[in-house]
Order: sequence, then structure tokens, then C-alpha cells
Amino acid sequence: MIALLILPLLVPFALPALARRALDRLSPAAALWTVTGSAVALAGCSLAALGAFVLTGLLRLPFFASLGELIQPLRFGSDHLVLPLAAVSAGAVALGTRRLVRTVLHQARAFRAARAEAGRAAAGDLCVVDSPCPDAYALPGRPHRIVVTTGMLRSLDGAEREALFAHERAHNAGGHHFFLAVAEFAAHCHPALRRVRDVVRLAVERVADEAAARAVGDRRLTARAIARAALARQGGGAERPAFVPGVASGPVPQRVEALLAPQGRRRAGGWVAVLLVAGVGLSCAASVTGMADFHHRVEVAQGEAER
Repeated sequence: MIALLILPLLVPFALPALARRALDRLSPAAALWTVTGSAVALAGCSLAALGAFVLTGLLRLPFFASLGELIQPLRFGSDHLVLPLAAVSAGAVALGTRRLVRTVLHQARAFRAARAEAGRAAAGDLCVVDSPCPDAYALPGRPHRIVVTTGMLRSLDGAEREALFAHERAHNAGGHHFFLAVAEFAAHCHPALRRVRDVVRLAVERVADEAAARAVGDRRLTARAIARAALARQGGGAERPAFVPGVASGPVPQRVEALLAPQGRRRAGGWVAVLLVAGVGLSCAASVTGMADFHHRVEVAQGEAER
């Protein structure tokens, strides 16, 4: 059981490299769904493994064993291995929970402030904020908003503004804030998934870039608008929630390069998707089998109490 539950904690370390490959070889939309889904699945498997280790350590203690109606504390594996694993797992769960709660509270405050500001200056789905700091982003909620500052509008010409608006509308239409929020949650479940969060953010921006290029019918114009918006925002901008996408987010040079690249046949990336699915399948199978074995051992101990 222990070996099976260690596997879901190791597999996520392979995901960042595979995620970057997926974004290079798959379409941005396919990469976004594949990488985000893989991150969520691996985060869940790692949480299940950590929880099983914590419960295993607790049920070795007489008090918790009695709460579980075990005739005696659960005994399998060496104490020199199980107890340290349980202690480390409990610490990891506690630390991750603390960080997640702090992040949620901080992001909720930032989101409420952004919604309040957007509500004061909205015209349809467009909200123009009077600020010299260039900024633009897609704000989720009911209704969705496109927030842009007067500083950003002054930095772009008319055609570039249309490309910017199309980019932000693509974020709202695609529900990209859900992907970013899920990636943020996964990053708090396993340290290796923190790097995947950056890949998801880049994938979100690449999807919106392609949608904007289709909307305005000019990839070069879209690339220029993104580059100028990013240069303008280098001076800084107001803080916004991490799950709120914006035109200047992510590695802009890579995004511009992708827009300006010749539109030929995309390199075969099926093997990347296969490896991602295989890794997720392996992690899920190991965690489910390990949890089933743990549950069986507990049931056996409870059955001994009934006999």
C-alpha cells in the first residue's frame, strides 16, 4: 500500500515538462484542456495519498483506533517508515491548507475591489477606468466585464484597441478564469504543480490571442497590440486577482512569436497527450488501489473486533 501511495506523489514532477511540450505541439485550446485536466487529476490523487498516510499514522494511535472501532491500533509496515510519512503528510496538508485559505481570502478581497470599481464606470461589457497606469483585463462575474484604463487606451491606436477588446472578450467567452482558478488550487496541492500554473496561464493567453486574431482578421495587428500593451504595462498597474486574465499576462515575446509564425502544419503532438493521459491514469490507478487496500485493512481490523 505504501509504495502505491508514494507513486501519486512522484508523478506530478513529470507534469511541468510535459505541459510545456503540450503547449508547443498541440493547439492552444487542446493544450489548455489537457494540461488543466491533468493538473486537477494529479492534485486530487496526491491529496488522496497524503490523506491516506495521515489516517494510517493516526490509526496507529490507540485513541484514534478506538474512534475507528478497531480492536487494536492498525499495524502494517515499519514504524520507521509509516510514522515519518504520516507526520510529513500531515504537515504538508496543514501548510497547503493554510496557504490556500490565505490565497482565497486575498483573492476574494481583490476581486470584490475590482468588481466595485468596474461597476462604477461600466458601459455594456466595457468598463473604462480613469487611471494613467496602462492596464486591461477580463473580469468574470454577472455580467462579465472588460476593464481597461484610460492609460492603456492612450497607448494603442484604434485598430489595436479592437484587437485588445477581442482578446479580453475571448477570455470571458471561454471561461478562462475557471482554468486559472483550478490551476491555482492545484498549485497548492503539490509543489510541482506550481510550475504548471504558469503553463496554464500561457495557454489561456494563447487561446485568447488566436481568438482575437480571428476576430480582427489580422495576426500581425494582434501581435502588435499585445506587444504594445505589454510594454505600456511595464510601468505597473493595479493589483488584480490571480484568476483574472489580462492581455499583458504571460511571456509576451513567446505569444507574439506564435502569432507571427507561419501558419503551417502543427508538429505531431499526440505522443505528449498520450504521456499525459498515461501519467494521470497511472497516478489514479495507484491512488485508488492504495486507498482500497487501506480500506480493506481497516475493515479487517474492525471485523476482528466483531469476532
